[in-house]
Amino acid sequence: MARRCAITGKKPLFGNNVSHANNHVKRRQNPNLHWKRIYVPEIDRYVRIRISARALRTITRKGLMPYLRDEGLTLRDITR
Repeated sequence: MARRCAITGKKPLFGNNVSHANNHVKRRQNPNLHWKRIYVPEIDRYVRIRISARALRTITRKGLMPYLRDEGLTLRDITR
């Protein structure tokens, strides 16, 4: 399963841990993803999606359907 936000498309970032002795070790920073069950009043049902914490905050403020409209997505694009 990909570690990717269904709405924003956030994915892991890759880089190096650099020690004081300048040793480089590969590392990855994963996005803050959560499985959420969100009620959509426009279709009168719940949808289960994997989204980042930032997307969840925006959905709380705007609502799911207006946020998807702003991003140019549909409900079918973000559900499996």
